[in-house]
Amino acid sequence: MSYSKPVKSPCLRVCAVDGRANVCRGCGRSLKEIAGWGAMSDGERDVVLRALPARIEGLGEKASDRDEALAKIREALGD
Repeated sequence: MSYSKPVKSPCLRVCAVDGRANVCRGCGRSLKEIAGWGAMSDGERDVVLRALPARIEGLGEKASDRDEALAKIREALGD
């Protein structure tokens, strides 16, 4: 039997898109990134993951939980 490794993800299960920033208030990804996440390579996901902290910071108070989001991003990157 073979098992594939789980797909790393910054998802916090908030799934609320900020209309101005056009990114999820939980994880910072765009709808296009969320929709295509499963089809991306690990390298493509890492590029997006590295961009997320700035997006979360850019949301300011609109971010769902800044500290939890940043911790989840670090975890997904393996930092």
